[in-house]
Amino acid sequence: MAADLAAHGLITAAELAGILSKPELRLFDCTTYLEYQPEGSSIPYIAVPGRHTFEAAHIPGADFLDLQGEFSDQTTTLHFMMPQVAQLEAAFGRHGIGTNSRVVLYSIGSAMWATRFWWMLQSLGFENASVLDGGLDQWKAEGRAIETGPSKGYAPAAFTAKPKSGYFVGKHEVLAASKNRNTVVVNALNPQLHRGLEPSRYGRPGRIPGSCNVSAATLVDPQTKAFVPLAEAEAKFAAQGVTRDKRVVAYCGGGISATVDLFLLHRLGYDNLTLYDGSMGEWAKDSSLPIEVG
Repeated sequence: MAADLAAHGLITAAELAGILSKPELRLFDCTTYLEYQPEGSSIPYIAVPGRHTFEAAHIPGADFLDLQGEFSDQTTTLHFMMPQVAQLEAAFGRHGIGTNSRVVLYSIGSAMWATRFWWMLQSLGFENASVLDGGLDQWKAEGRAIETGPSKGYAPAAFTAKPKSGYFVGKHEVLAASKNRNTVVVNALNPQLHRGLEPSRYGRPGRIPGSCNVSAATLVDPQTKAFVPLAEAEAKFAAQGVTRDKRVVAYCGGGISATVDLFLLHRLGYDNLTLYDGSMGEWAKDSSLPIEVG
C-alpha cells in the first residue's frame, strides 16, 4: 500500500491511522499563519509558525516543521523562497528524514502548507511523501486521537538530496513563458486579485499577462478541507486551457497556494510542472515587469 500512496501523493486519515506505529513513518504538521499588515505597509504579512496550535493539538507522534524559520532562504526579503540544497539537507535530516523514511505532511485550515513541503521534497528527489487529505481538520472531524505539548521529534538522519531541475523558475523565465504558446501560466489566487479588482498586498494589482486563473481555494472543499475529486479538479483546469500537452507554470502570492494546483495536476498525471517561487510578492513590486488587469 505504501508504494501506491507515494505514487499519487495523497493519504486519508483512515490510511494514516493504520500506519501510525510504523517505525519508518515521519509525520509532520507544516502549518504557518499569515498575520496581514495594514495597507501601505512595506511587508504584506508576518509569517508566524504554527507551533502554538501544534502544541495545543497534533496527531500522535507528529513533529513540527517551521517553513519560514528552517526551510526558507533567509537572505531575501521575500517570504518562503527555496533555499540552498545544503540548508534543506541539514534541516530535513535534523527532523529524521532519511532514505527509507515514509513522510506524511499535514496542515491546519489549508492544505497549502503541506503541499509546499511536498513540492520541495519532490524537487529534492524524495518521492515517498504524501499529503493528508483534509489535514488535522479532517482527522479531528473523524474523532481520532490527538496529542498535546511540544514535539518529541525524531532521531536525526542523513538526508541526501538528488535535486531535479525545472521545479522552480525565476521572473525572467516566467516572462518568456508567458509569451510561449506551449506554456500555460496559472494563477492560484482568488479571481478578484487575478483581475486586479481589489487592492493587492503584494504591490501593483493584477496578474502576469496572459495567465489564467484556477484558484487554489476552489480545489479544496471549504467544509471538510479535503481536496475536491480529481474529475472536478480536471474540469476546472480544462476550462482554463490547462492541457497535458502544455508546460504549466503556477504562481500565487508567495509560492505557497500554487502548490495546491501543482499537487492536483501531479495527481492527474501532468508531468511538465513548475512553480514561480517569487510569485506576485516579487512580480508586482518590479516595475520593469508587465502586469495585466481586467
